[in-house]
Amino acid sequence: MRTLKHIGKIAKTKENVLVVFRTLPGDSGSALVLPTAGLSDLYHDSVNQLVETIQAQESFEFGEILFTRMFPDGRPMLRALRADGLLHKVPTDSVIMMPTLNDEILLSDLNVLIAEQRNCAVDDLCQFVSGAKANAAANENSDPVQDLGRDVGEPVRAQPQVAPLQANPNEVLSDSDIAKSYRSQAASLFKEAAELRKQADDLDPPKKAEAKPVAKAPSKPGTKTVKSPAAKNTTKSTVV
Repeated sequence: MRTLKHIGKIAKTKENVLVVFRTLPGDSGSALVLPTAGLSDLYHDSVNQLVETIQAQESFEFGEILFTRMFPDGRPMLRALRADGLLHKVPTDSVIMMPTLNDEILLSDLNVLIAEQRNCAVDDLCQFVSGAKANAAANENSDPVQDLGRDVGEPVRAQPQVAPLQANPNEVLSDSDIAKSYRSQAASLFKEAAELRKQADDLDPPKKAEAKPVAKAPSKPGTKTVKSPAAKNTTKSTVV
């Protein structure tokens, strides 16, 4: 029977959840979960398909892979779920993990087992999240609950700042003003995308396409090439 990580349910309500982060920095007794029942069909299908992928199953936390993926509507998954208030902080002993249809274990107990395997304390499990150490150093005074997106998995990098579009209270924004705002946002997003592309190429340089030999055009049926008797050089003429 196939074993799947990150899948669980709330013990009291039996509500299905995906465990985004099994512990939180400074609060190993709490987890961040995503209830799936209240999601739109688009988001529900997207996260359920994602959690079954090899990349998600190989990741230490589901939140790591959520941060690198986009919803079909173009929104970054982790940020969209957080912005929409869909991520819930719950006690780890209130979540039952279901690695298979027949096996169940409390998340709190599972965290203890994982900590023993990694030879660390449960409080230190958050350090195994991708980018956790760099984030902790860069955000020493940040609130891990209010800043979950950065403290539990997102890499530290400067975010593009786009000035909000504002109009005079007595004026209506014109199409030209709105277009300028869109172009400004697009330029900022393009710079961020270029930086992400560079980081990806540094990690996994793209392979150069090999040049294919140019095929010679086949000769027409019924033709042959002979040397011209009028000259002794290599000039050729075609006789049909």
